Amino acid sequence: MNNKKFDVVVVGELNVDLILNNIESFLEIGKEKLAQNMVLTLGSSSAIFASNLSSLGAKVAFLGRIGNDYFGDLVIDKLTEKGVDVSLIVKDSIANTGATIVLNFAEDRAMVTYPGAMNKLTIKDITRKTLEKARHLHFSSYYLQPGIRNDVDKMYKMAKELSMTTSFDMQWDPEEKWQLDYKKVLPYVDIFLPNEQEILHLTKENSISNALKRLSSVSNMIAVKMGGKGSLLYEKGKSTMKEPFLNKNVVDAIGAGDSFNAGFIFKFINGAEPESCQEFGNLIGAVNTTAAGGTTAFTNYQSIMKTAKEKFGYKSK
Repeated sequence: MNNKKFDVVVVGELNVDLILNNIESFLEIGKEKLAQNMVLTLGSSSAIFASNLSSLGAKVAFLGRIGNDYFGDLVIDKLTEKGVDVSLIVKDSIANTGATIVLNFAEDRAMVTYPGAMNKLTIKDITRKTLEKARHLHFSSYYLQPGIRNDVDKMYKMAKELSMTTSFDMQWDPEEKWQLDYKKVLPYVDIFLPNEQEILHLTKENSISNALKRLSSVSNMIAVKMGGKGSLLYEKGKSTMKEPFLNKNVVDAIGAGDSFNAGFIFKFINGAEPESCQEFGNLIGAVNTTAAGGTTAFTNYQSIMKTAKEKFGYKSK
């Protein structure tokens, strides 16, 4: 019997996204360009994951830091609207809430992020008393959170001592140094969720197969997100490739990887087999692309499944 208050506690960064769409051409120094559309919405990998996982029906709590400002209030409001418990979020009295400016040019994009309060999250903010309220721990955006970076293995070890399942999406390293001691962290991670470029950079290998071999001795399950090619699941030496659900009318792909994570973990915490988790991750990642921003396409399970059926011919299982 599950007597936990939450299915999943998400530890990670919080910020807003200011998205500028349909920019006429790439930016040039000293010149002004026009965007045809602007959206201010909930941002950050961790928050998009938490929001969409909650929309699917999981009981989700968030642990992170924001500023005591308008953007912070927006983050709280957006998470609350999607049913995420925000009681563990700390309002920093000094630092401002982080923000990412997203510039979309046709099928390409550029981003600039101000980290703000997310830099101040530390292992001291994460206690056994907090973690033991949930069955599963998810952590994202390792490189954007220097305050906790060196203690991530301790956090995951604590979770395993509490018999929690765990997942980890390290995300992109803005400095491109890829300094993650995965031999210390991955043994405590049940599901590692990189994309193909991230896993290649982390392992310094030139192929996915070689990267997986390098990680095989220290990892458990790895789900590699490969965009329009689908995803690759690796567990106990076995690789399973699943084709994507292709959207012919992509609005944007912001948060698609985070939505894959949400779909995968939703099935995982409900006892599904790994390949079913992988397929559902592909589906939810595709649903993400049917609306602007990372969370707009998600309201509740029924509406998500309706979109999945209408857009991709998916039948609920």
